[in-house]
Amino acid sequence: MKRILKPVTYILAAIYFLVDAVFMAVARPIARWIGRHFEFRRLRGWIRSLPPYPSLALFSVPVIILEPVKPIAAYLAATGQILGGAVMFIIGELLKLVLVERLFHLTRDKLMRIPAFAWAYGKYAAAKAWLQETEAWRAVRALARAVKDSVARARAWLAGSLSGLATSRD
Repeated sequence: MKRILKPVTYILAAIYFLVDAVFMAVARPIARWIGRHFEFRRLRGWIRSLPPYPSLALFSVPVIILEPVKPIAAYLAATGQILGGAVMFIIGELLKLVLVERLFHLTRDKLMRIPAFAWAYGKYAAAKAWLQETEAWRAVRALARAVKDSVARARAWLAGSLSGLATSRD
């Protein structure tokens, strides 16, 4: 039985990390945009002033509150509410990752002073690096680049068409 469960566990863990990594690719630019456009100087100053363990507690809040969104979304999808489950999963995951990304950016140095956190982060980074070396990851990245290029070409074509339409009216 253990021989069967071990590969299944690895597959489930890889899927979990893959989903998080894909969402992180979307969440990171959103978090940076929020950081550039919204000035929460007092809040940011307060967060940066926290010692390591209170920083860890604050960092844990979005994870603790928003991580249960995944099983709830899965339940909704399993009970036939596929659209509601998908929307809940996407919004919850993006919100969690954006908050975690911003908090990690603000508290990284202090969190790394906590030995257990530094160890866990090292394991996470190693798992992420392993995942990014897989053929499946490279295929997904190539597909994402192709979609991004197609969207950019479509936007350029649309912008050209609209500007041509505006000049023909004048």
